[in-house]
Amino acid sequence: MEHHHGHQHIPRGHFPNPLDEKLLKIIRENLTDQESQLTEEEKWRLEHLRLHEKHRGHEEMHAEMVLILMVVTVIAQVGLVAWKKKHYKSYQLVSMIGVWIIPFLLCLHNHWWRFIFIWLVFSSITVIVVKKALERPIDPTTPRQVYKWFLLIYKICCGLGVLGYVVIMITMMGFNLLFGVKANVWMDSGLILIFYGLYYGVLGRDIAEVCADKMASHIGYYTPHGMPTRTLEPGVCAVCGNPQLVPEGEEGIIENTYRLSCGHTFHEFCIRGWCIVGKKQTCPYCKEKVDLKKMFCNPWEKPHVFYGQLLDWIRLLVAWQPAIILLVQGINNYLGLQ
Repeated sequence: MEHHHGHQHIPRGHFPNPLDEKLLKIIRENLTDQESQLTEEEKWRLEHLRLHEKHRGHEEMHAEMVLILMVVTVIAQVGLVAWKKKHYKSYQLVSMIGVWIIPFLLCLHNHWWRFIFIWLVFSSITVIVVKKALERPIDPTTPRQVYKWFLLIYKICCGLGVLGYVVIMITMMGFNLLFGVKANVWMDSGLILIFYGLYYGVLGRDIAEVCADKMASHIGYYTPHGMPTRTLEPGVCAVCGNPQLVPEGEEGIIENTYRLSCGHTFHEFCIRGWCIVGKKQTCPYCKEKVDLKKMFCNPWEKPHVFYGQLLDWIRLLVAWQPAIILLVQGINNYLGLQ
């Protein structure tokens, strides 16, 4: 045995440490009655050695598992992109359900009660809103109520994301020391705020888009074939079907009236909800493409594209990545890989 600076050189595969030899004996002879007599540090070391023993000589098997993970991930990504391009509606619906349900099940399994409570509150109100959006005939006040809820969610999510980012930045600058708080506490808080903002942002966006499509078809102006089913009367909003309070171009007390480039007019709140919250860049009546930059000057204008791409990435991570991992695990179990 060689000695270097007071440290022993341990040949690979050998455990000269008496404690390790004792723990290995417990593992190999399955002496479970002796485990209760170990200290916490010894139990931690026992689990480490047990894992080492379990996977000894599995290097080739582990390489196969990594290869399977890479192949399945690539094939799944290609399949999801193709699905999204050819059948966007079904892809959107399945993704929305996955984003909505999977995190709740994971948190329920791990007893993360804060997320569960917030999720239940959000889901309860959202289910009521979605139910109203799906009613036939649709109530004249429903579109405004639906858009108001999802606009509120959108603003809250943006605020949470910005607040979380600010908390992380000031923590990196050391401001937490002024309050005697550990850096990891503020960093964790910032990451949690960003997570909530992104999660409910993508979920709210997807549900808002579904509601917008359903309300547009139920109101009676738009059909899947692209042709209006009835004529839009002058002075009537094509989103909610209610009369406009003021002519286009005049300042209103409650809200203004906006005219799109296609010539159709809408309540300010209705068209903001349709275009911004539901991410609709088309006229609700004739489906003509519209340019919102000519209409609105608001904080959503610049980060709109980046925010949408970020939410797409979050949707992939939350809804589809767990499914891919479960698929890989199922393949490994079927092939007997550990």
